[in-house]
Amino acid sequence: MRPFLRSPVLYALLVVAASSTTSLQAGPCRLGLALGFDVSRSVDDRAYAIQIEGIRAALADPEIRAAILAPSSPVALAVFEWSGARQQHVISNWMLLTEEADIDLVSARVEAHQRSPDNWYTAVGAALEFGHRLLGAVEHCDFRTLDISGDGRTNDGPDPARVYDRRDFEGITVNGLAIEGIERDIAAYYTAEVIRGPGAFVEVAVSAEDFPRAFRRKLLRELTAPLFGALPPLPGTHATR
Repeated sequence: MRPFLRSPVLYALLVVAASSTTSLQAGPCRLGLALGFDVSRSVDDRAYAIQIEGIRAALADPEIRAAILAPSSPVALAVFEWSGARQQHVISNWMLLTEEADIDLVSARVEAHQRSPDNWYTAVGAALEFGHRLLGAVEHCDFRTLDISGDGRTNDGPDPARVYDRRDFEGITVNGLAIEGIERDIAAYYTAEVIRGPGAFVEVAVSAEDFPRAFRRKLLRELTAPLFGALPPLPGTHATR
């Protein structure tokens, strides 16, 4: 059990809270950030466990926490998983992160979540569409970012280009975390087809094992960009198209 969850009572309370739906009222919000994670068939149990641990470790990282809790308006965070065209599930609904306990709760929700068994296909376009709807709840935030992590191209549902043609993504930045090792040139695919908007970028994980490092780096950049403006591409990232 993770350090902040060593108390069985606290853990039970957080797990119960994981099933609740958070309703955000309009108010100060620096960034609305929706994180979407690929749980399709190519992500085996080991890769999935690495992914969950990478999210947990990033949310526990002092530098990440400092960026989230910077002395300005707060960050709103939502987490969802995606696979096929009809398989998207919210892991943690919108939470306004105003103190460390809020971050702990999101982390507990991620750990308590049971992966959906319906995960045969990869529907990047449908994940974009789901994220777009999710971000509709935080239109009052100064910035809105959708982050899609995945290791494959669309093989189910609409492709990203079709989604961008029929949905208005004005005011939304779409970043990507491309996980290499399953399909060739996946980073190039994410750069050409997935990312969108000012300052958008692709972070690359060279393997499933590299996911925690890549996710932490990507998350830190997303959290700091609204504070300091659009940042230049870092080594190892691909800039917006």
